[in-house]
Amino acid sequence: ALGYICQDIEQKVLEPQSNVILTALVYGMRKEETNDHVRLAATTAMLNSLEFTKNNFQNDSERHYIMQVVCEATQSTNLKIQVAALQNLVRILSLYYDYMEYYMGPALFAITMDAMKSTHDEIALQGIEFWSNVCDEEYELQLDQQEAQEQNRQPERTSRYYARGALPYLVPVLLQRLTMQEEADDDDDWNPCKAAGVCLMLLANCAENTIIQYVFPFVSENIKHANWQHREAAVMAFGSMLEGPDVASIKPIAEQAVPFLLELLRDPNVAVRDTTAWTIGRIFEFVSQAVMTPELIRAIGNALVNGLGDVPRVATNICWSFSSLARAAYEHAECPDDDDTPNTYLLSQFFDEIVHKLIETTDRPDGNQSNLRNAAYEALMEMIRHSPKDCYSTVQKTTVTVLDRLNRVISVESHAANPNDRVQISDLQSLLCATLQSVLRKMHPNDAPLISDPIMQALLQMLKASSGKTSVVQEDALVAIGTLVEVLGVNFLKYIDHVLPFLYEALNNHAEYQICAAAVGVVGDLSRSLLDKLAPYCDLIMTHLLTCLGDDRLHRSVKPQILSTFGDIALAIGGYFKKYLEHVLNTLSQACRAQVSKTDYDMIDYLNELHEGCLSAYTGIIQGLRNSAATTGDSSAALAELELVTAQLPFMVQFIETIARDQNKSDSILGAAIGLIGDLVTSYGRQILPYVEREAIEKLLVEGKRSKVMKTKTLATWATKEIRKIKNN
Repeated sequence: ALGYICQDIEQKVLEPQSNVILTALVYGMRKEETNDHVRLAATTAMLNSLEFTKNNFQNDSERHYIMQVVCEATQSTNLKIQVAALQNLVRILSLYYDYMEYYMGPALFAITMDAMKSTHDEIALQGIEFWSNVCDEEYELQLDQQEAQEQNRQPERTSRYYARGALPYLVPVLLQRLTMQEEADDDDDWNPCKAAGVCLMLLANCAENTIIQYVFPFVSENIKHANWQHREAAVMAFGSMLEGPDVASIKPIAEQAVPFLLELLRDPNVAVRDTTAWTIGRIFEFVSQAVMTPELIRAIGNALVNGLGDVPRVATNICWSFSSLARAAYEHAECPDDDDTPNTYLLSQFFDEIVHKLIETTDRPDGNQSNLRNAAYEALMEMIRHSPKDCYSTVQKTTVTVLDRLNRVISVESHAANPNDRVQISDLQSLLCATLQSVLRKMHPNDAPLISDPIMQALLQMLKASSGKTSVVQEDALVAIGTLVEVLGVNFLKYIDHVLPFLYEALNNHAEYQICAAAVGVVGDLSRSLLDKLAPYCDLIMTHLLTCLGDDRLHRSVKPQILSTFGDIALAIGGYFKKYLEHVLNTLSQACRAQVSKTDYDMIDYLNELHEGCLSAYTGIIQGLRNSAATTGDSSAALAELELVTAQLPFMVQFIETIARDQNKSDSILGAAIGLIGDLVTSYGRQILPYVEREAIEKLLVEGKRSKVMKTKTLATWATKEIRKIKNN
């Protein structure tokens, strides 16, 4: 009962009682306790209580005693007590890493190594999990250390490098575990063999180049082994170590491995083929430079196309490899100046063949197994997204194919009575809508209007069929319409009267907030594409958006997006936005004042999103009003338009100062705040100087210049120059 209470009640409520609770639990866990039921209950309850024992872990003598009792419990002859005690060690390591040095050598290392070798899967899993957590913790500490070095400061915490130190002992045990697969292993069953593969990946991240000397000899010895378990383990070990080392160190090894891997794609054992397909995808992801030659790409491409005919679990990993290959080939290609799309790339010669085979794979009767259909559509989307100019004819053909399939699915849906069939049809519509977006984004601007009528017809049909129902189809159709708006630009105007009734229905759907959010996204797309042509429709749109904000039942995640959309609308319709200004500025004022608990990380994230939405709205309003007057070329007219916002300047700057002082602000907020400063300066000129010559604002600009995000850096440099320009004039 104590354990469940500790699990469910907030930490701060329990902290005052921690000593009493802990005393009871430790007493029940002692090796002197003869009743295993009591000892197990106490050990399980301890696991649920570790969160609030921080003060006890800070005290040396109390911590020593807790650790002694937990370590002794791992030696119990009762399997369940052993497992529960090991689970405690795993959790303690994550929560109290900084205190573990005293125990690692004398106790934890030996206990967890023995656990990893155990014949009982439950015990072995905890031993492996312990070292996976060590790796997670130390990888985070490595990243913190790098960041501290870049900022010329000392890191708050430092790594003890337990994982690196344990490499010679850990890796052989993990590799041995990899060879213990069962013929009938279920894909979904978590077992020590799978856990060992994950632990090896995490170790590679921590150990970087050092991992190679411990793993590569095993790969060389076993990749052609007569026993399939050893072949599969060798391939898994190779794939698992690819992410950690630098490209220069791993590239020659990957080049050596490719011929063996292509041969293993035809291995008689399905597990070997499956892991090989996954490993080839990892090569494309982490060391693609090793295979980017026409000869190798042709050989790998042929092998993967053939592999699409394999059993579903293998074909699914082949699809994933195609996704990684498409991205890698695209990144490797050379783009012409001032153009993001390359003219050609290494896959061009057989791009059409790959796309055709992937489309065939989406139609396989066993496509529901191993998530194959989804993986094939995902790969198809990646191929289209990352296609060069000389593959455009295939993109056009694919658009027609996808549209044809969508129409067929829509016509079948109305006749589907079986709930399972309905779910499958709904999933298929989602996949087809997502694929449609990929091909639309690749459409030439001149071609999009030629096919937009039938596409719009299909999407409106989907909205009609799902109207008034609980349906993910509505969300998918709206997102696809948003993409069509982007692609068609002002040409979308001819469809707006058909779309708005569905848009309003979705904006009113506060129960299914994802549908409402998708509709808000479409309003943003319409604003950016139709510009002032949207003005006649804005009264109703704004009414719906303000209603959304006023409804406490609507999920909070939609509200920052709505605030940001006010900025999009203001920027689009310029002076026409004045009639909504009073309402919107009052709403923004309330949102800017929102406060949350500093210990609730979800709410901190939400506050960041809310603040970013407010900054986007202010930016859109100021730019929109300024631009509407700027067409006359009269700067005094621009200031007159902005007069409506001028009264809010002290509040806006105060809001930016609050953000500047916030330790939890995200980089995107930093960029948005600096962007708003720049817009205020360019709009108001000397009038704004007293507001921006403040310590908090100056510090914010300095912070922006140091940002790792190029956009934020550029904005900070621009805003600083604009301030200097005004001072010097």
